[in-house]
Amino acid sequence: MKEIFIKSYKELTKKELYNILRLRSEVFVVEQNCIYQDIDSKDQKAYHVFLKINEKIKGYTRIFKPGDYFEYSSIGRIVVSKKERKLNNGSELILASIKAIEEKFNERKIKISAQKHLEKFYKNFGFISVGKDYLEDGIPHIAMVKN
Repeated sequence: MKEIFIKSYKELTKKELYNILRLRSEVFVVEQNCIYQDIDSKDQKAYHVFLKINEKIKGYTRIFKPGDYFEYSSIGRIVVSKKERKLNNGSELILASIKAIEEKFNERKIKISAQKHLEKFYKNFGFISVGKDYLEDGIPHIAMVKN
């Protein structure tokens, strides 16, 4: 069974938070071989959008209202477990995150800091690249905005 949840930090269970942090570490630190401080004290301000398949968290984003991370609403820490990426679960997660921003914050303008190799993927959802490429934690990124 596949379900998408949207919860504030306070609404997350300890088990959910643990599994979210585990997934983020599994992909961002281990798979991408990137040593960085994932726990950044911003999770408390965010809403957490996560995909559960058969009771296991397989995808995740965190969303922010304008001013909490960027000038605009934003989606960050976008992650899908390796086995789930080719099954369209990333698309479902992005669409759910966009919808959550529209409903929770009444906002349509969204900014993301996208890994450069995923730029075409995000363009499918109406994001356009702004500015120049940059390195973030040693990985090429591009800022993208959806109006």
